[in-house]
Amino acid sequence: MTLSIRNQLSGTVSDVTPGEVMATVKVRLTGGPTLTAAITQEAVTELHLAPGSTVQALVKATEVSLATGHLEGLSIRNRLPGTVVGLTLGAAMASVKVSVAAGELTAAITREAATDLGLFVGSDVVALIKSTEVALATA
Repeated sequence: MTLSIRNQLSGTVSDVTPGEVMATVKVRLTGGPTLTAAITQEAVTELHLAPGSTVQALVKATEVSLATGHLEGLSIRNRLPGTVVGLTLGAAMASVKVSVAAGELTAAITREAATDLGLFVGSDVVALIKSTEVALATA
């Protein structure tokens, strides 16, 4: 299956915390960092997710936010430090490619945000992804 979702990171489930309706799934990404996904308990069951399961973590580019410094008091679980390796500025939006330990992420942010952050190729950033915006797929 081919998907339009640009951010597809491989990993292995390290922990599943079940809940009544939703579960959190921790995925150790290839390259080291851990990503948390909040998905339905039904999806955990249907995908047979358990520690050791191989998965693809999928995140739309529009769901990746960027920060240029350390953040305190933020509920976003997934914070992946990286470096800007590509920057395309459009009239309204910007596409920012970020190299992280697990591979490469693309963030689609407004041109104004890219300008306000002073982004350039080589900028150090932190990619921020809410756990509810991470989908999981199995082969």
